[in-house]
Amino acid sequence: MTTARPATVPTGNTYDKYGSTNPIVRRLMAGFHASLDELWEKAGPRSVLDVGCGEGVLTCEWAERLGDGRVVGIDLDDPKLAAEWEERQRPNLEYRCADATSLEFADGEFDMAAAIEVLEHVPEPARTLSEMARVASRWLLVSVPREPLWRALNMARGAYLRDLGNTPGHINHWSKRSFVELLSRYGTVEEVRSPFPWTMLLVRVG
Repeated sequence: MTTARPATVPTGNTYDKYGSTNPIVRRLMAGFHASLDELWEKAGPRSVLDVGCGEGVLTCEWAERLGDGRVVGIDLDDPKLAAEWEERQRPNLEYRCADATSLEFADGEFDMAAAIEVLEHVPEPARTLSEMARVASRWLLVSVPREPLWRALNMARGAYLRDLGNTPGHINHWSKRSFVELLSRYGTVEEVRSPFPWTMLLVRVG
């Protein structure tokens, strides 16, 4: 993770894309959310584990959508994240500090396990996905930046030039094709979406 992170931004983030007022970012995020919502509706989950939930923005939205359906968000032990979680509470929502490569949940405990903009950050994506597939009874919902497009866009806006456009904290990089190949090891890829500039998959497990 970057050591130059602003004091107000929790672990794992270098930019608050959910709260941005930049019109271009807002347009990109609208496309992202539209694709995510379509895959959510197709899955129709009854319970969700959100791996790498960050500040809990999506996690809280999903808890509201599920009503009394169980939602658990997990992430690193970070006081800034904990403070954000306190602001996003629902009766059916629980946050935990946990290691995604060794989840303390039973096999098939959740209908769906999600990792939205997370796998590019984790040191062991295969172990993380294996654990997600273990605790999910039906679905995986995942998204990552699409490389090399992501780097090219960063370079075009003059960001992270010394690192050839690589966003700080991004230690894994996948093209759309390579990400589909990776997720195919954990189930049947039912849907592939490409909201610019991301890759988003819905995978049926079991």
